[in-house]
Amino acid sequence: MNSQSRREFLAEVGRGMFVASVGSALACELGLASVAWAEEETRTLTFGKLEPLVTLMQETPTEKLLSVLVKRSQDGVELRQLVAAAALANARTFGGEHYFGFHSFMALAPAYQMALELPREQQLLPVLKVLHRNTYYIHSAGGHAREVLHPLPPGEPAKQPSVAEQLQREINRGDRVKAEQLLAALQQRSLEDAFNGLLPGVVDNHDVHSVVLPWRAWALLDLTGREHALTLLRQTVRKCAKDNNPSKADDPDLKRHRAIVPNLLEQYRLGQKALGTRKGEDRWVEKLSLTLLTAKPQEAAEAVAGALGEGFSPEDVGEAISLAANQLVLRQVENWEGNYGRRVHGDSMGVHGSDATNAWRNIVRVSNPRNQAAGLIIAAMDIANHVRAALNRDKKGLQNEPFPLREHLEKIKSDQAEALLRDLDGAIRENNQLAACALAQRYGERGYDVKPLFALCRRYAISEDGRLHGEKYYRTVVEEFATTRPAFRWRQMVALARVTASAYGYNQQDLREGHAPAYLEACRLLGIKQG
Repeated sequence: MNSQSRREFLAEVGRGMFVASVGSALACELGLASVAWAEEETRTLTFGKLEPLVTLMQETPTEKLLSVLVKRSQDGVELRQLVAAAALANARTFGGEHYFGFHSFMALAPAYQMALELPREQQLLPVLKVLHRNTYYIHSAGGHAREVLHPLPPGEPAKQPSVAEQLQREINRGDRVKAEQLLAALQQRSLEDAFNGLLPGVVDNHDVHSVVLPWRAWALLDLTGREHALTLLRQTVRKCAKDNNPSKADDPDLKRHRAIVPNLLEQYRLGQKALGTRKGEDRWVEKLSLTLLTAKPQEAAEAVAGALGEGFSPEDVGEAISLAANQLVLRQVENWEGNYGRRVHGDSMGVHGSDATNAWRNIVRVSNPRNQAAGLIIAAMDIANHVRAALNRDKKGLQNEPFPLREHLEKIKSDQAEALLRDLDGAIRENNQLAACALAQRYGERGYDVKPLFALCRRYAISEDGRLHGEKYYRTVVEEFATTRPAFRWRQMVALARVTASAYGYNQQDLREGHAPAYLEACRLLGIKQG
């Protein structure tokens, strides 16, 4: 080795040791991180021009994160770039396999969309709260050193044309690597083929998280770019595969359950061609909605498959399922004994059901006919299962009629918009769910503008814990309000008012993990008066 080569070698070693000692986040600030990335390229996923920001999200101490991000924003980094980097940092760290990790991921797109509803000077606020949560859990899980997602090893050529069927089988066998390789093979055809290919595995292993996760990943592609789609979609494949193990393969109950959807698709000749466009009248939508609240899961599946078989549009069928999920929020009794007493926010059956149905409705709009029909059938079955779960917990788990009842409306003395909003704000701060329902109902009956009501609930969706569901559920209601016909849409606002009143002050988890103080710190950094 000549003297120049030796000097170059020692310089590279010294630079590498320095990067290792200060961490790549600081090295990024100093312009030295490229060496570390080059050395790790073969074993670490990297994200091109977003990589420095992704690394910053992973390695910045949470107590310093908000001030660093505000400074980056002031220096010209766009809000969409911050959210995109957080999503990629989350995916690389957790791979869809960490409970708090995928909840943080699923809040990113809703927080960004919430931010766009705010004046420009306030748009960072809802996003900073979720970015802090995201980085906190990244550190809790071990950060860069404990990443789950790595570059995929080369896979065997997928047998054509049944790659999607192979993907479904590998997910159900629990083989994450083979399933991811098949997903990558599908993506070589098109991103749409990859998305449609992973959905049968979701149908076979559905829960609220495996349903919402792929939709939120898809919704983030406008921010991350389609070139990172495989990274985001791998999370769903890994989560579903992780939930399987070889012993499940011979479970007769599971086999019977998984056969419901394909049997109904065959019986009603669904999935081979475009679904119908027949419009359902208000009475038809209401009747199907109420059927799902009283049906057993198999009966709910048959009701939806039958409606699709008769040519009713997936939009109208989905609307009925959404309204049934909404009723789970509005009919939950106050003394329901779940994880946290009378609360209806967070992981309650109504919020879970509403978020999952909203995800399926969005998936239906961008997927193929088979997945459209299968997704709506599963969404209906999930509503029926939520009802059964509520009744198993408490025989009085659901009211016969939705809140607010007449007695609650009779207590409302206000009539003007400003007074109703002021009283609703007070009911929220008192955790008075039933008064909140009545006030929101009266506000709608008077025909007042919905925007101030959304603004009031949004303020608390930003400030409160929400059991990791606050941002998602707020976005669910925004979308379902917009896509529900006028005769029924105000029910969504009544439900949002109730969930907002339930969530207020319930910040024990956030206080324990530092997120509530982070909201206060974000307000201070942005010069925003606390809500």
